[in-house]
Amino acid sequence: MHQVSRLQRTVSDNEYRRIDGMCSRIRAAVPDRGRRAAGTAALIMILPVAGCENLPLALGDFNSIILTAAPAVWEETRGDLVPALERTVFTVRDEKIFTVMPGTPGTETWFKLRRLKQQLVIGTQTDPWMAGPLEKIGEPVTPPQIAHVENVWARNQVVTAVVLEEGREVEGLLELTPELSEIYVDWFRDRSVARMFVTEPDSALSLQLARDHGFTLLVPAVYRYQVTDSVHIFRNDNPDPSELIRQFAITWQTPIEPDFDTEDLLAWRARIVDRYYNYPQVVSDDRVVEGPETLNGHQAYAYQAVWKNPPGDFPAAGPFIVRSVDCPQQGRRYLIDAWLYAPGKDKYEYMVQLDEITSSFRCTGR
Repeated sequence: MHQVSRLQRTVSDNEYRRIDGMCSRIRAAVPDRGRRAAGTAALIMILPVAGCENLPLALGDFNSIILTAAPAVWEETRGDLVPALERTVFTVRDEKIFTVMPGTPGTETWFKLRRLKQQLVIGTQTDPWMAGPLEKIGEPVTPPQIAHVENVWARNQVVTAVVLEEGREVEGLLELTPELSEIYVDWFRDRSVARMFVTEPDSALSLQLARDHGFTLLVPAVYRYQVTDSVHIFRNDNPDPSELIRQFAITWQTPIEPDFDTEDLLAWRARIVDRYYNYPQVVSDDRVVEGPETLNGHQAYAYQAVWKNPPGDFPAAGPFIVRSVDCPQQGRRYLIDAWLYAPGKDKYEYMVQLDEITSSFRCTGR
């Protein structure tokens, strides 16, 4: 791999303002469950209200959706509703983002389930289980409508209310199901990013990378950074590397060779792994997600699969995504390799966070 010496450059005032602006937007970011909601249903965003300190603390986790609906509506829609809400993503296997747990209104079990964190209530304005969420909304509702409120039956609780028209409950719910599915997926991603940036982005590092190395990106300050031979490694192994490692590397080669394919990308990654990573990795191509993309205006190619320790080593594995990104103004082709080690844990949230960081990559200067 032919590496050019690091570029010495002065970051323009515009570049400083752009990086600072990106950091400010991250600091101000909060999960937005309805960012892409559209179509027939209106979406209402309601922030927490005062007085919730009298409520008990919500139990469970946000990945379990407690679904409340009339039994007849549930039976007629569950075949469409459950697959839409329990969407899967590929990490090292197909992983559910959410799991649906139905509750029958008015039962003793249902009153206990109302204490859990993630609630989905479905019904008309006259259904008794809708009274609490509708009261929280505090303004007129026009069905069909999706409303998002918090702290209805417990503190730190999220409640999504699907308000349906009388006499069109089944039809209305099926019409809203695709939109509801997207709202949940967007909410999960936004929350994952917001949780990551509880630790603020390292704006000083972003500026240093832009000034001294010709690229920049937003990295939470908790990541450790080192550079060797123009290979930049960013690593977060808190709380313990035996439990969780999030790492990505960035390097480049020049010139931009026209004949560059997936085999070349993986061979390049293998050289970086062999020389600069603490752990040996081999690629399992049993299942691959790959294809061209555009990354902040730059032509790129992404390849996602599973890495494993070589045969005979301690058994370990995890997802990775490697990208090539072309920056013609620099004559550079970058490699961005992000990988995760999280044994026994759901992995999608961590991959969302790694993708958010690496997708903020930009070439700087000329």
